[in-house]
Amino acid sequence: MSKPTADTIATRIATVLAERIISGMIAPDTRLRQDHIGAEFGASHVPVREAFRQLEARGLAVSQPRRGYRVTSFDVAELREVAEMRASLESLALRHAAPRLNQKVLATAEAANRDAEAAGNVRDWEEANRAFHRLLLSPCDMPRLLGAIDDLHSASARFLFAAWRSEWEARTDHDHRAILAALRRGQTDRACALLSRHVGWIGKRSNVPASPETSMSYKNLE
Repeated sequence: MSKPTADTIATRIATVLAERIISGMIAPDTRLRQDHIGAEFGASHVPVREAFRQLEARGLAVSQPRRGYRVTSFDVAELREVAEMRASLESLALRHAAPRLNQKVLATAEAANRDAEAAGNVRDWEEANRAFHRLLLSPCDMPRLLGAIDDLHSASARFLFAAWRSEWEARTDHDHRAILAALRRGQTDRACALLSRHVGWIGKRSNVPASPETSMSYKNLE
């Protein structure tokens, strides 16, 4: 069995820390202590610092001169930026993915949406919701685009976990159902418009919305 390299150790550390940051286990502005994290993972300073750099590349940590790394904070302005970026990039990905979506993929996406609608907590909802989006967008076969979208989903998740951790209520996602219906009818333009409005609307709200992502009406797009 091969010994893990510094790169693989760094990636493992970064993955665990990212999950903690996104879920709120590590609060915004918390200092990331290199010695403590190294001791927890049994790693030297080299992979730990590389893990910090990976977090910084994802916007989850920031380097401060002579003070090391800390977890980034986030606010409504950032949420709006993330929402607008997701609206544009996910619509682009769906436009390229649509010709490659078959009935099996759409059925799997529909199942993921049912899981999201039945979720008993925000963590389960976020996992199912992200699966829904990935299933529809992955066939675009544009790795850089999908990587950027995945990072934006992580940024959105930080806000969602903070906003709905204690107050959660499952809801029917009419937007997802409408997107699937449009794709099944071959209405790519409509599906892209629905998706763009769906992920972009949350950024237009100055307060915490009533449900994750949004429950915006799509009737005006008929």
